[in-house]
Amino acid sequence: MKRTAIALTTLALATTLAACSSSDGVKAENEKPPVLSTPATTASPDKAIQDAERDRGIPPKPDAATQAKYIRALNAISPAIVNGKEDRAVSRGRDTCGTVHSFPNDHAKQVDITRQRFSGAQEFTATQAEQILTAVQTNLCPKK
Repeated sequence: MKRTAIALTTLALATTLAACSSSDGVKAENEKPPVLSTPATTASPDKAIQDAERDRGIPPKPDAATQAKYIRALNAISPAIVNGKEDRAVSRGRDTCGTVHSFPNDHAKQVDITRQRFSGAQEFTATQAEQILTAVQTNLCPKK
């Protein structure tokens, strides 16, 4: 079905282009080739992603010093949180900032989503999730 539609579309386009050519099939000397317009340049994909993340309350990746401070705070709660995977811990923390942004007046929901987001092989308690949330807000989330 798709192939038939594509074939028909291609045939229609070819017919339309043929109808637009000169009637005698010979190109006039003063006839110029058509100028194809190019779409307006848009923001880079990275910029678009950054803008979308910012709009959802997700901060940019932290600098090395901020990341180190954040990782130390998580390791003080439990070494199982980071478990040698710092990039994952940072990603989850940034996403948690988005949760805080999305549910600014629902602290219980923030804690529960944080617990779920950071739990994996290791299940974290609500108390640990509260501590993780505090570490995230202190080190990663934009200050209001």
